[in-house]
Amino acid sequence: MSAVSEITQSAKTLTGNFNGQNLKLRQITVQEYDAMIQSGVFDENDQVELLNGAIVEKMPKGNEHSIYNDIVATYFIQKLSGKVYVRNQNPIWLDEFSKPEPDVVLVELPFSRYFKSPPTPEEIYLILEVSDSTLGYDRNTKGEAYSRAGIQQYLVLNVQEKTIEDYREPSADGFQAKQTYRIGQEFNLVAFPEVMIDVSDFFPNE
Repeated sequence: MSAVSEITQSAKTLTGNFNGQNLKLRQITVQEYDAMIQSGVFDENDQVELLNGAIVEKMPKGNEHSIYNDIVATYFIQKLSGKVYVRNQNPIWLDEFSKPEPDVVLVELPFSRYFKSPPTPEEIYLILEVSDSTLGYDRNTKGEAYSRAGIQQYLVLNVQEKTIEDYREPSADGFQAKQTYRIGQEFNLVAFPEVMIDVSDFFPNE
């Protein structure tokens, strides 16, 4: 296990293996993270996010990842017009130690409520991550963080397999329900059960 994966695996215990010694690391709060940004320690060119008290460097997004991100965001904007506000690669507040930047987040209206602070779990309908080289991280570390925060539905768009992984029933131990949908199948949204999503719409070139 790498140092990065080890220090981000738990919201309660942060440890890192350095030169053969396991050390307990101090978690960074969202307030401290925001202060770093405001003071110029990080800027918009730094691809980082705060998760479980650790500042994690995000993988650069390739062209395929970016296209799928745009497809999904545009789809939800059109499909759920007047029902949700769609955030595209912008931060959310999960808890005192986590301020990640998911690829797509559906949140409550009106958007004006987020001018002063990002959405919290109570305002979030759904989170979707586009995943290729970070599939394990998105499934496990991020999935567990989203579940602990009480996110009702978490989707992983698996770029390589062209599937949608649908996680529901959040708990402190991770999501308790998972379904995988393929092109040609449909699923609904927890927040809007009458709304059916066709997986084929996320993969228009397949």
